[in-house]
Amino acid sequence: MSLTKQQFKEFYDKVGSKIGWDFSKVKHTSEGVKWELYDEVIKKCKKTDILLDIGTGGGEKVLKIAQNLQLVIGIDISDGMIDTARKNMLRSKVNNARFFVMDSESIKFPDNMFNIISCRHSDFSPTEVFRLVVQGGIFLSQQVGEADKINIKDFFGRGQAFGVKEGTAMKNYTSLLKDAGFSRVETREYDAIEYYERPEDLVFLLKHTPTVTNFGQESRDFEKLENFIKQNISDKGIKTNSKRYMLIAEK
Repeated sequence: MSLTKQQFKEFYDKVGSKIGWDFSKVKHTSEGVKWELYDEVIKKCKKTDILLDIGTGGGEKVLKIAQNLQLVIGIDISDGMIDTARKNMLRSKVNNARFFVMDSESIKFPDNMFNIISCRHSDFSPTEVFRLVVQGGIFLSQQVGEADKINIKDFFGRGQAFGVKEGTAMKNYTSLLKDAGFSRVETREYDAIEYYERPEDLVFLLKHTPTVTNFGQESRDFEKLENFIKQNISDKGIKTNSKRYMLIAEK
């Protein structure tokens, strides 16, 4: 069972008003991560560029790279996320970032406004991205693969994209980006091992992401989690995986 679009929006807005996507307090380590999306963005941008970040959440990622660009604009469908992003901006004292509540399917900016567009773990419209990016501009998106946290979802029998064939979304997005008019679309993938240091770190993840649908609302969820931890604990922590793919599209 996956969340409906409305259920996900309600969940997402609730998380946004509390923490944005700031998981900095969660103690975990990873082995096999092949890139960090916003490091890849920095490699592609110039100081004079304008960046659009779709699904910006609490703005945590783009605020850290804002000094590399002329202007950063973050949009998100969630009022709670944008409220958090604006608070984060004030705390960071970044003065070249702006955040707006906006639907990625209908972005209220002019054609060819952005040199580079990024999108991390959020839905996007390939036609809108193509419209907004300048000729020669680049779109980079990191998304969660269907097989992410697969041992957890298998154990609970439900979760985000549970039962969907791995690679389905990546192939669909690649096709849609080409159909939208992008001249070249590159894909990359990795499947990293993750270790969560403490049970409370894993609980935080499950309560603040849709990895396991409605985690904590079914009567045996915490009993199941306890059994999962017993079966997947190691000297490095509680073991799971992080499946990610990246799309790089050039106009």
